[in-house]
Amino acid sequence: MNRIVPGRDAIAENTEAITELVQHLEVVADGAEAGQGERRQQLIAWMASEIDVDPAVESFGNPALKEVPLASRPEAARIARALTAFVLRQQWRISDQATDSAVLMVSELATNAVQHTGARVFGLRLRRGAGWIRIEVRDPSRGLPCLMPVSTTDLRGRGLQVVNQLSDRWGVDLLPRGKTTWFELRLALTHDRMRNQPSAQPD
Repeated sequence: MNRIVPGRDAIAENTEAITELVQHLEVVADGAEAGQGERRQQLIAWMASEIDVDPAVESFGNPALKEVPLASRPEAARIARALTAFVLRQQWRISDQATDSAVLMVSELATNAVQHTGARVFGLRLRRGAGWIRIEVRDPSRGLPCLMPVSTTDLRGRGLQVVNQLSDRWGVDLLPRGKTTWFELRLALTHDRMRNQPSAQPD
């Protein structure tokens, strides 16, 4: 039986809804230390499973195999989350905690690429080594993102703060044309459900 795969437009969603979702998640992530950790985990877990990830991979490609180009549209962050969740949960069997953190961070990087780089298309790539994962978002702008101080009442500008708090390492690599913004997470051996299987090596 042939499987009907929804097209890109089927995954698209309202611009205001995406913006509101990201803003709420940023506030929740910032408030985790103030006793909202459980609510934060519920929100990012829901975010990771908000769409059917199989059609997303079939429609856009697998970022664990090669860089996936995504159009700089409001739905791009949602698609990036779905692709990341699929690879980490279904393919690599990464722990839920690491997956949820990665999904939240890739959402922030994708949102920044859409809102601040002027790019028509940006790229998503996932890499895995022994005991770590690395997620990259490449865009054609050479403007460097800045880690700006924010207050508890700010609804914007928290994206890199979230990445800085949740990642083990992050940075920006300038390219001849554009840049790659990336973050890495170390995987505890006891939490990596694929520890006995061979790891994919970066290119």
